[in-house]
Amino acid sequence: MKPIQVGLLGIGTVGSGTFNVLERNQDEIRRRAGRGIEITMVADLDTERAKSVVGDKVKVVGDAREVIANPGIDVVVELIGGYGIAKALVLEAIAAGKHVVTANKALLAVHGTEIFKAAAEKGVIVAYEAAVAGGIPIIKALREGLTANSIQWVAGIINGTTNFILSEMRDKGLDFDVVLKEAQRLGYAEADPTFDIEGVDAAHKATLMSAIAFGIPVQFDKAYVEGITKLAGADIKYAEQLGYRIKLLGITKRTDKGIELRVHPSLVPAKRLIANVEGAMNAVVVNGDAVGTTLYYGKGAGSEPTASAVVADLVDIARLHGADPAHSVPALAFQSHTLAAAGHELPVLPMAEVVTSYYLRIRVADEAGVLAKITGLLAGAGISIDAVLQREADEVGGEGSTQTDLIILTHDTREGDMDKALAEIQGLPTVLAPITRIRKEELN
Repeated sequence: MKPIQVGLLGIGTVGSGTFNVLERNQDEIRRRAGRGIEITMVADLDTERAKSVVGDKVKVVGDAREVIANPGIDVVVELIGGYGIAKALVLEAIAAGKHVVTANKALLAVHGTEIFKAAAEKGVIVAYEAAVAGGIPIIKALREGLTANSIQWVAGIINGTTNFILSEMRDKGLDFDVVLKEAQRLGYAEADPTFDIEGVDAAHKATLMSAIAFGIPVQFDKAYVEGITKLAGADIKYAEQLGYRIKLLGITKRTDKGIELRVHPSLVPAKRLIANVEGAMNAVVVNGDAVGTTLYYGKGAGSEPTASAVVADLVDIARLHGADPAHSVPALAFQSHTLAAAGHELPVLPMAEVVTSYYLRIRVADEAGVLAKITGLLAGAGISIDAVLQREADEVGGEGSTQTDLIILTHDTREGDMDKALAEIQGLPTVLAPITRIRKEELN
């Protein structure tokens, strides 16, 4: 059978990894796919560098549209990234009747509804395993392996940069700014790390997982996004003393009122497996009604781990190429005509409606009656306290200090109620600094 002809748009870190993995494992891939898969054309602005990667057997061009216009190309692999030219090229490839493989989580999280609709109308596949958690096959698990389940919740460490920073903060007792500079020096963080440290990258991935898990349209604009920039070394230390670790989690959860979709730092019990995922590794926990809780762990980025996912998508397409498109797995796991209805029936909840528990760190004057006043305000808002830890003033501010930290863990409460209570507490004259609030996830 004639090999599948692949055109690669961009041959940077992931593109070169994809080419190398395909070359190295060609025989096994052919046995699994039932036919060969060959990269026959590459587009990259740096044509000389591209030629140095692929050699003389592959045609290299500087214009991606030449790849799309080539009638011999069956599949276009988009590895350019971003929302701009990548969107135009993906839609043009679909219009030309090409299947598309992409690692572009930002593009799909923001424009996925339009792209998946165009692909369905044209009868082609848009595959994107590499867009979430690198080499971990979480998309396939959610779309296929767990398809019998009513998914209850998904929670993941899905950004390696932030997990590396939090691991270093915990191990070395350092504050965020110091560790970020070290992460940049080591190459774990970009020169401009905004998308990572502010939680945007994780929110793109959580948006895609939410859509697949619950059969709703991709709705990145409704995600709550909070990064790790305000975390202090003291919070990581206090969390540890209380039996928790702080992780940046992407969380999506089914509730009676709708779907939660949020990214923020979370206290996770240290005994949970996901709390022990360190460094730049990723992990995703999925809870389904039939299967219970399952964990997926591995490298969330890098040349060949991500290429592993790209090639897996190419193998799926090779198996289905020429088959009736109606028999392929839907892009978001559920039949496309059901997504809009589910999006109406299962709205993404505003953060004020989310119910969770909290860790509060409150810097207060070290004097009588302060704790009673604060706990009274929480009780008045209907917020129940799980535990209180009061630090010695000398430990917080040095010998002779007149300030101390109150650490309060709450039971589950509605975020909107917590917002009101914290506003009142912040206004007390004995509260001396902005209150630190971190949500707590038991992940039972």
